Amino acid sequence: MRTVDLIRKKREGQALTPEEIAFLIRGYARGEIPDYQMAAFLMATVWRGMTPEETLALTEEMVRSGRTLDLSHLPEAKVDKHSTGGVGDKTSLVLTPIVAAAGVRVPMISGRGLAHTGGTLDKLESIPGFRVQLPLETIRRLVERVGAVLVGQSEEIVPADLKLYALRDVTATVDCVPLIVASIMSKKIAEGIDALVLDVKVGKGAFMKTEAEARDLAERLVDVGRRLGKRVRALLTDMNQPLGRAVGNALEVIESLETLKGRGPEDLRALSLELAAHMLLVGDRAGDLDDARRTAERLLHSGAALEKFRQIIEAQGGDPRVVDDYARLPQARFRWDYVAETEGVVIEAHAERLGLATMLLGAGRETLHSPIDHAVGLIVHKKVGERVTRGEALCTLLYNDPERLRRALEHVRAAFVLDDSAPPSDPLIKAVL
Repeated sequence: MRTVDLIRKKREGQALTPEEIAFLIRGYARGEIPDYQMAAFLMATVWRGMTPEETLALTEEMVRSGRTLDLSHLPEAKVDKHSTGGVGDKTSLVLTPIVAAAGVRVPMISGRGLAHTGGTLDKLESIPGFRVQLPLETIRRLVERVGAVLVGQSEEIVPADLKLYALRDVTATVDCVPLIVASIMSKKIAEGIDALVLDVKVGKGAFMKTEAEARDLAERLVDVGRRLGKRVRALLTDMNQPLGRAVGNALEVIESLETLKGRGPEDLRALSLELAAHMLLVGDRAGDLDDARRTAERLLHSGAALEKFRQIIEAQGGDPRVVDDYARLPQARFRWDYVAETEGVVIEAHAERLGLATMLLGAGRETLHSPIDHAVGLIVHKKVGERVTRGEALCTLLYNDPERLRRALEHVRAAFVLDDSAPPSDPLIKAVL
């Protein structure tokens, strides 16, 4: 078997066998196949796609490239949630403690932000001392003792994905659905989960801009998960404007804590509770979805979820005092109110532009290894459908570098559009698969 023959086969639109896919992934992981040949294969896959059988084989082979988390000794269901990425999307920080407080085990491997989207790991690292890189054995112990863990991918878990994603990032092959599916599902399967809830974002701030694209991705993710014996649900959710009002790492931690205290923005609260309810349902903690919703609401309002988040912070080396004292989180030195020049109703608060503005302030990465300023970000005061008067603040930018503020403001100015009347309401949850 030769790599060049498999590149040619895929280039010509033929399906590869599981053995051929195994040859490629194992050879690349061991360093026997060079980057230039794997890059050619990835581009051929972008052009020609993969069958469901190929995508399944690729996922399974990537799982085999590393170790898996064995949680089979725990009688409770092991359930995770994955979001395809958005702006202001901090639901993991809210729903994980809700679901864990219900007795479901949540071994969550999360990601970092890139370009205009935020990352759960970057948000958590704004908490002083919080560790997101942990050995596999420590992850297992925390899932046993605390019920949940929020960590990043390591070289122990799906190392083939770490290597392949780095190559995809520099060869314009990231936005290929079968490669996305294999990357996501291999990490989730390696967690040792029984079930998975997917939050597939759609809209201006999502990677999938149309509902048709999002549905296609969701269906393929669900298909692979179910073929591998997992209970999987997918929700298509709106990402035309930021979720919640805070965008930026420490700011989103504060908003998550406020939500756990019953004071957060309604859209963040609603989506977090709905995702948590689906996790409880597939985790056998409820008889039906209405029962699961009631359970999630009860755990939020009783303070049990907040206490569970405090336990997670402390267990992963973070300072649990941030739960009660937000001043212990990073603070920006300056703030700038961006005000409306006219009166009207907000008909657009463009999520991608606001995400790019936040990145330029220093909250996100312009490249994979850019440093993060955990203190900076923005607060959206007026969202779609809300009226604003002339001179009233549309959003506040929190920053440390005046030059970064100047660059960010260009995107903020383009993000907000006002009109005389309110636009039709866009549902937060568009579909459930």
